[in-house]
Amino acid sequence: MSTGAWQRLDAKAVGVAALAGAGIAVSAGVPTALGIAAGTSMPVALAWVLPPAALIVLVAAAVEYARWRRTQYRIGAARAELHTGVVVRRRRSLARARIRSVDVTANPVLRVFGLVAVKIGTGEHADAGEGTLTINPVTRAEGERLRAELLQGVEGEADRTLAALDPAWIRYAPISFLVPALGLGAGGIVMEVSQWFTLQDELIDWVRGLFSGVPLLVTILVLAAVLVVAGVAGSLGLFVEMWWNYRLDRGPGTLRVRRGLLTTRSVSIEERRLRGVEVVEPLGARLAGAARVDAVATGLVQQKDGEKTDHKTLLPAAPKDVAERIAAEVLREPVAPITSARLTPHPRAALGRRIRMALTATVVPLLVVAGLARWADVLLQLAILLAIIALPAAVLLVRDSYRALGHGLTGKYLVTRSGSLRRSTVALQRDGVIGWRVRQTVFQRRLGLATFGALTAAGAGVYAVRDADADEGLEFAQEAVPGLLEPFVERG
Repeated sequence: MSTGAWQRLDAKAVGVAALAGAGIAVSAGVPTALGIAAGTSMPVALAWVLPPAALIVLVAAAVEYARWRRTQYRIGAARAELHTGVVVRRRRSLARARIRSVDVTANPVLRVFGLVAVKIGTGEHADAGEGTLTINPVTRAEGERLRAELLQGVEGEADRTLAALDPAWIRYAPISFLVPALGLGAGGIVMEVSQWFTLQDELIDWVRGLFSGVPLLVTILVLAAVLVVAGVAGSLGLFVEMWWNYRLDRGPGTLRVRRGLLTTRSVSIEERRLRGVEVVEPLGARLAGAARVDAVATGLVQQKDGEKTDHKTLLPAAPKDVAERIAAEVLREPVAPITSARLTPHPRAALGRRIRMALTATVVPLLVVAGLARWADVLLQLAILLAIIALPAAVLLVRDSYRALGHGLTGKYLVTRSGSLRRSTVALQRDGVIGWRVRQTVFQRRLGLATFGALTAAGAGVYAVRDADADEGLEFAQEAVPGLLEPFVERG
């Protein structure tokens, strides 16, 4: 296939749309048919449901055929171009010099047809996806060709696997903060499905009968335990779906992450865009001795809201020593900067500030719940239970958060660490810092504290040294990037 020639999407796109339309028709048609059949008969229900279902499939296929006919893409020497649109014609292009990443994905429907979607990104935070082009769908071979061509021109070693999935890592999934959310989601799905089949009232009555005579507080705790079990099962399934067949490879000048069971994903990051790494330790994973590694890089394809995992993750939750080894290898350092850096602790005033904030955030809701106890005795019991659990937990978390605070320099990196529920240790290249943001609230000023944010074009855009001694923080910022902050400093 010659470079620069206009190409069409794969013709099997019509089949993909028809299959997706069939899925929508089935998910909507089955509960509708059962509801109609409950009042009449199944033949009558099918007579009502099948024609609209067939129309949905035909319309989906027709719209996709029109889109396929009107869509072309071209990878030229200077630009990547995409022309598409049925009613409104859109012609978009990206300069190849601005392309930073190529993301190759395949959801279950695309995999049935052997197709993939290719997202080409500049990493810009533009509205309406103006910083990306999505070529969807093409064959897997064409997707790999586009990835290789768009990321060509960098020199480096041959492909080498830095990390691969260890099935034992799945043990870290159930200690994620996602477990409660997944449990509540499972409960919501059960209620929704029961409503489809007009059984919601019967389900509620069955639960009431099951806990008849049981104290309300015990009922709440039992139902919470059931939701937690559902959440644990969901977290295990989610981990397998996202990280099955995970591999982190180093190619010619690129890092490539491949993963996924149902939806496969391949993300490539140019090493020349890498500005550091972030080692993240959520509380549950940290207690189990685990951490994950994220890339701090410019130009990563921005995710849409609702995407279930982050595009910058290089290593899922794994043993801490594995995370440190991967951080070192990714940065091509003998020892990871997060390990070699000697971090400066922060003043005790930072601890007092955190204790006051935590107590305020904990005590006020408890007083509200206790004040409502006059209308329901169970609320008083709930307030006492929460006080017994929440107040000590808040104090412990605050002390842990204070002990986590630290910053330092090692070689060409500045390192900052903070957080308890989500402890983050960032190693950022000093030459990647383009500015400093210094913030000092009224309360910080009284305590002699300040927060120093290192601004960069990579990753989150700013990485903060929180509640540092104001004078010490200024010295740190000036030493990290000499001359950058000097014009704004007044000497006393």
